[in-house]
Amino acid sequence: MKFNPVVTAIVVIYLLIMLFIGWYSSKKITSNTDFMVAGRRLGPFLMAGTLAATEIGGGSSLGVVQQGMESHGLSAAWYIITMGLAFIILTFLAPKFRAATVKTVPEYFRRRYGKSAGIVTAVIMLLPLVGVTASQFIASSVILSTMLGISYKTAVIIVVVVVTAYSIMGGLWSVTLTDFVQVFLIVIGMIIAVPFALNRAGGWDSVVANVPPETFDLFRGYSPMAVISLTIMYVATFTVGQEAVSRYYAARDGKSAQQGSILAALVNFIYAFIPAVLGIITLALINMGKFSSEEFASVGARYALPVLAMEVMPAVICGLLFAGIISATMSSSDSDLLGAGSIFANDIYHAVLKPSASSGEVMRVTQVTMAIVGVAAGCIALFNTSSIVSILMFCFTLRAAGAFFPYVLGHYWKGASLAGTIASLISGTVIVVYLEKISGNVLFGMKVSQPIVPGLVVALVFFLVFSKMFPPKNQTTELAYEED
Repeated sequence: MKFNPVVTAIVVIYLLIMLFIGWYSSKKITSNTDFMVAGRRLGPFLMAGTLAATEIGGGSSLGVVQQGMESHGLSAAWYIITMGLAFIILTFLAPKFRAATVKTVPEYFRRRYGKSAGIVTAVIMLLPLVGVTASQFIASSVILSTMLGISYKTAVIIVVVVVTAYSIMGGLWSVTLTDFVQVFLIVIGMIIAVPFALNRAGGWDSVVANVPPETFDLFRGYSPMAVISLTIMYVATFTVGQEAVSRYYAARDGKSAQQGSILAALVNFIYAFIPAVLGIITLALINMGKFSSEEFASVGARYALPVLAMEVMPAVICGLLFAGIISATMSSSDSDLLGAGSIFANDIYHAVLKPSASSGEVMRVTQVTMAIVGVAAGCIALFNTSSIVSILMFCFTLRAAGAFFPYVLGHYWKGASLAGTIASLISGTVIVVYLEKISGNVLFGMKVSQPIVPGLVVALVFFLVFSKMFPPKNQTTELAYEED
């Protein structure tokens, strides 16, 4: 796309504001608990903002626009609606998550089941987070380079430096405050785009007249079973994914955790249809001859919206939209980065390598780890621009399949044991890797749409069987005490 100084200036100002928030947040940090879980002081609104922003990424913005335009029509909204459904389901578990007073998921496993469970969980959680961070860096960089007309490698460097810097400075306080700003930019930026696109198309009636009738079929792209499977996948990954569940840990109390989860769901429900509708309008404009698909051929259909925005929107409004779209991916990458740093420092360095480490030392190790992961993910982003969605889905599924039931049932079932947990973690991981990387999602001759479902089923069976065969010595759901 051609260079526009106004659009560029707005995006640059946005990036500088993110850095300022990081610096401001650093003044609120006095301990490791402050850094990892924001001192457990998040009210429902801040929690909702950071939770929604973390999970609304590039796939939920540009990806849904593309799906709405090319294949799914209005049903593309299910990609986001199912996230909201997951948040509603998690409201019932939120008080338990908050009451555990842990900082990471592996810490819960260590204190609930034993040191070996914590180590295995840390490894399973940490490696996917590096991949997820790289994926979000790729998305942010492609968006930035496309929108500002700069090279992809330059965009990678900018994204890595900005996101890593403000995340390291303020930890979850910084991530929460930037996310709060970013979620408004995402939602408002996309909403503002609708009337400009409609005006170019000649109104909604004109849009309807120039797209196939099946465009408005709510199950055109996602079958009811696919919707259920996607919801299950989100519930599982939000439950054990550090970037999501840390928000529940950081809530002021159990009630705030519930309220924040409900508000985050509402944000998803409100936002869900906006990118799908924009995709439909873009399709109508193409069919009307008012917008040529050749105009975004060089950057790919995924970036039809930014190209369309440059054509139909004033520069200032376009700049706000672009800042919102960049926000969608940056608000996910900062959480992934913090999650990776927290797990290594809290559950490998502090728990295994140096148990005597002070709270301040653990915090510094978290920051150093975030810097290393940021550089590593940046290097991956520089040389790998493969399918972002496929990388994300594999990482989400891999970490969630084996960990979900030991984590959730561990809060309620006194009979959950170390043996059952290890069996669940290993079996769930093996099934996901087999389906995704070996069999092509075929199990016993049947094609599965989401590997998470058979992964969860197998993991549950192993968890229950081994917990019964090798029960815990102490029948309790209480966690072992640890110094902060």
